[in-house]
Amino acid sequence: MKALITGGSGFIGSHLADALLARGDDVVVLDDLSTGSLDNVRHIQGHPRFRIVIDSVQNDDVVARLVDDCDAVFHLAAAVGVKLIVESPVRTIETNVRGTETVLAAAARQRKRVLIASTSEVYGLSEQVPFREDGNLVMGATTKGRWSYACSKAIDEFLALAYHREKKVPTVIVRLFNTVGPRQTGRYGMVVPTLVGQALAGEPLTVYGNGRQTRCFGYVADIVEALIRVMDHPATPGEVFNLGSHEEVSITALAERIIALTGSPSKIVYVPYSEAYEEGFEDMPRRVPDTSKAERVLGFRARTPLDSILRAVIRDVAQRRGLAAGGALDFAHRVAWAAPQA
Repeated sequence: MKALITGGSGFIGSHLADALLARGDDVVVLDDLSTGSLDNVRHIQGHPRFRIVIDSVQNDDVVARLVDDCDAVFHLAAAVGVKLIVESPVRTIETNVRGTETVLAAAARQRKRVLIASTSEVYGLSEQVPFREDGNLVMGATTKGRWSYACSKAIDEFLALAYHREKKVPTVIVRLFNTVGPRQTGRYGMVVPTLVGQALAGEPLTVYGNGRQTRCFGYVADIVEALIRVMDHPATPGEVFNLGSHEEVSITALAERIIALTGSPSKIVYVPYSEAYEEGFEDMPRRVPDTSKAERVLGFRARTPLDSILRAVIRDVAQRRGLAAGGALDFAHRVAWAAPQA
């Protein structure tokens, strides 16, 4: 397969590129580097079956040419991170909606297979936990900038399904729940690398709100495996799949586990949402996926436990910061560096 990955120099996209190359596929990445990084794909830039095009997913001509030349499109390009979404709602809406429309229009000409990466955010304020793919989506008020992301991704889903039904484009949608692992940055508000970085520096760990909100953190390698299974399976076009872990943890408990795994002297500090984001910011108290559909159709279930995921992130952040044995927290003794185990 010759695969096009939009947003392929980002956290998830770069791991997906690794996995596709490892199984013998050709990979082309399209990325404007607004939130991605060349560092994420530097190790594969000399690979004979890899190519990167630095341009926007909103560039009709470039997207049309790349889609025509591939067999399948993994559309991962999007505005990411709550911090970016709250601060730049125009960019969020334009990137998500216009970018997806451009990809789908290009794919429609030759009915290329397209995977649309959506998000658990589309469930909004729904209280029907665990979230099912056929459950209701409950958006917050349009005056709350935070919901612009959820709404724009819901529009992406409607577009993808409309192209499938009306224009016979083989589209499939995946709703990604919190995905973490090496290469993820805390720059846009991603909680795990942010807390890990604070713990390694001996700084207070900032937990927003009361810390009782819960999330399920899936390991990037597990999620990439699921993305490939979704694209390969002949029965997935026109379907929506939740992809994520089942291990639910509160953000306070997450911070406590990170402190324990790093041996950090850091304390937890609680920051009101109004100080972190905007006045009246709304958060989801629980975000838990029902993944029975993915298990039934794809035979997929996330298998990496949270502590193993956290160890991998701790190692990655420490290495990127140049920390080693003898440093502030003597990490070689305090952290188990083994790769995550099932």
